[in-house]
Amino acid sequence: MLPEIKGLNEECGIFGVFGHQDAAQLTYYGLHSLQHRGQEGTGIVVSDGKKLKGVKGEGLVAEVFTTDAMKDLEGNAAIGHVRYATAGGGGYENVQPLLFHSQTGSLALAHNGNLVNANYLKYQLEAQGSIFQTSSDTEVLAHLIRRSGFPQLKDQVKNSLSMLKGAYAYLIMTETELMVALDPHGLRPLSLGCLGDAYVVASETCAFDVVGAEYIRDIMPGELLIINENGLTSEKFAISTTKAICTMEYIYFSRPDSNIQGINVHTARKNMGKQLAVEAPFEADVVTGVPDSSISAAIGYAEATGIPYEMGLIKNKYVGRTFIQPSQTLREQGVKMKLSAVRGVVEGKRVVMVDDSIVRGTTSRRIVNLLKEAGATEVHVVISSPPIKNPCFYGIDTSTKEELIASDKSVEQIRELIGADSLTFISVEGMMKALGQEGTNGYCLGCFTGNYPTEIYPDTLQYYYQK
Repeated sequence: MLPEIKGLNEECGIFGVFGHQDAAQLTYYGLHSLQHRGQEGTGIVVSDGKKLKGVKGEGLVAEVFTTDAMKDLEGNAAIGHVRYATAGGGGYENVQPLLFHSQTGSLALAHNGNLVNANYLKYQLEAQGSIFQTSSDTEVLAHLIRRSGFPQLKDQVKNSLSMLKGAYAYLIMTETELMVALDPHGLRPLSLGCLGDAYVVASETCAFDVVGAEYIRDIMPGELLIINENGLTSEKFAISTTKAICTMEYIYFSRPDSNIQGINVHTARKNMGKQLAVEAPFEADVVTGVPDSSISAAIGYAEATGIPYEMGLIKNKYVGRTFIQPSQTLREQGVKMKLSAVRGVVEGKRVVMVDDSIVRGTTSRRIVNLLKEAGATEVHVVISSPPIKNPCFYGIDTSTKEELIASDKSVEQIRELIGADSLTFISVEGMMKALGQEGTNGYCLGCFTGNYPTEIYPDTLQYYYQK
C-alpha cells in the first residue's frame, strides 16, 4: 500500500546566482521580486567554494532575511526559494532550499512544480532504506541522486531527473557547481540571464530587472544546464520533449512585467481583455478589474469597448493572495480583509467586473456583493480564463475536483451562486488567440480541458478526486 499523499501541490519561485561576490544579496532581491509566487516560507543557500550554508524560515522574504541573518551568507553562488504550502505540507522542514550534507559533499535543492510520481518513487526508495526528512516531493531527487551508481554528479543528476514525472524546475547546487533543470514539457517558466560575468536563473524575468541582469534565453524542456568556474554547458537529459507551458502563468501567477517564452504577461492579459470584449460585449458605465492580476485584462476590455476603466476596487496590499491561502477559512477571511469597493466610482453604475479566474467561487461572490453594497446597479462578471473544471497535478493549488465550482456546475449556476447579473468566461480558442496562437500546441490546458501532458498516477488521482 502506498503512503498517504501529503502536501503534494505547491506554487513557488526559484532564483539562483553563480559567479558574483554578492550572490546572497542578489538572491534576496530576486526572491523579493518573486514574493507573489509564495508567501509562507523562504530560504537561501550560499556556497563559498568550500561549503554550503543556508538560512530559511517561515514568513516573507523581508521577515526571514534580517540584517543579522544575511551577514553570514557569504559566497559567490546562491540559490533561493519562496513557497506556499497546501494543508499538511507546511512546516519549517519543508521550507526550501533543502540542504543535505554527506561525506562526499553537500547538495542543495530548490524546486518549483509537482512530481506526479513522487509517492511511487518514495515507496521504492523507502523499501531500499531511504528515510525522508520532509513531506515535500522535492526531497525525492536528492535520494535518487545519492543512490545513483554513476561516478560523476552530472550523470547522477541526469539519470535521476529521467525518473521524475510531472512539473519541475530545479536548481541544484554543490560547493562548486550550479545545475539548472526543466522538465521535458517545460510546464513551469524558467529563464537564464547574466550580470557581468555572473549567471542568473529565475522563475520569472521580472527578477532580472530588479537585480540588473540581462535576459539571455528561456531554459528548454528536458535541458540540464551546468554552471561552474569553466562557464556554462548545456545537455539534454530527456530523449523526447513536448513543450506544454502552463497557461495559468499568463492568466494569474506571473507578474505583468515578466516575459514567458517571448510573450509579455501584461500584453497577453490585455489581449485577453480585448478578446472578452468581442465575446462578451455589454452596455455598461464602468469597467473595473480585480486587483492585481486582472487589471491588465480590464484595461484591454475597456479599450476595446470604449467603456471607461475606473478603480472600482481597492486592494489592501498588506494581505496576501486569497487563492494561495492553505485553508478555506483563511481564504474567506482573506477576501474580507483584502478588497474594498469605491462607492464614488460604482454607485448608480452598471459595472463590468473583470477577473482572471473563478476557482472555488468564494472570492467572486464576495466581490460582487461588495460592488452591489456600494451601489452598483448591475454587475457583469467577465473572466479571462475558461472555466477551471479539473485539478492541476503540476503545482497549482486547485485542490480537489469537488472544490472546483465549475467541475459540476453550469455557467448559469455559477452566476446564480456568485450573485452576478451575467457571467462570461473566455473561450479556449479566444484565450489562445490572445496568446498569439492558432491552436493549443505548446501549452498545458489540463485544468480547463482535462487533457494532461503527462501520465497521471492512480494514487495522485485518488488524492485530487477524493470523495
